[in-house]
Parts: sequence; C-alpha cells; structure tokens
Amino acid sequence: MGFLIRWVFAFVLLALSYNPTKFNYTRWAIDNWQEQMPIVVLGGLILLVAFVLFFTAVLRGIGSVGVVLILAVVAALVWVLVDFGWIDVDNPTSNTWIALVALSVVLAVGMYWGILWRRLSGQLEVDEDEG
Repeated sequence: MGFLIRWVFAFVLLALSYNPTKFNYTRWAIDNWQEQMPIVVLGGLILLVAFVLFFTAVLRGIGSVGVVLILAVVAALVWVLVDFGWIDVDNPTSNTWIALVALSVVLAVGMYWGILWRRLSGQLEVDEDEG
C-alpha cells in the first residue's frame, strides 16, 4: 500500500505540471499569465517545492545510478509492450501519458526504496538518545 500511495502522489504531481489535456499547470499558466500573475507564480513555486522534495528523496534513496537503472527497466518494459503491439507509439497523447507513468514509477521507487530495502534485508532502525 505504501508504494501505491507514493506512486499516486508522484503521478498527480507530474500530471498537474503537464499532461496532454487542457487541465494542467503549464496550460493554465500560459493562459492566465497576464490576468493572474501572482497566483501563477505561487502555483509554480508550490510545484517547484514539491518537485525538489521528491527529487531530493529519490536521489537520497537510490542515487543517480539507481534513477538511470530504474529508467532503463521501465524503458525496456515499454519497449516490450510496443513490440507486442499493446502500445501505439504513433499517438503523441498516449506517448505523453506513458512518459508520465514511467517517470512517476521512477519517483515512487526512489521514495519507497529505503523502506523496501529494510524489509528485504531485515534491517531495523534504532534511534539512540544518550541525553
């Protein structure tokens, strides 16, 4: 359940920023820049803070090599799905959604990796307070 929650948050963050529909921050900011500049800037800063938090956690969790490896696995999975004919790469809208799902999986794995590693290795965290 923990991974699913992290994936949903990552996907929502990416989809709020940009998606192929008209309901995303990028389109809204372009359309409303002149009339609502302070709100556009505030929304952009909130998204920036969320991205910084996610990327910091991901890089601490799996590092840049881990990000590249997870991206490679996801790309290979997409390649297999394209090869089987389950995904049509001629449709730019579906390509955007595939990219959003792929990037959200990378972010979710990075956010969840520490928890997963402790479960797989049997490690426990013990906080010592020697006051």
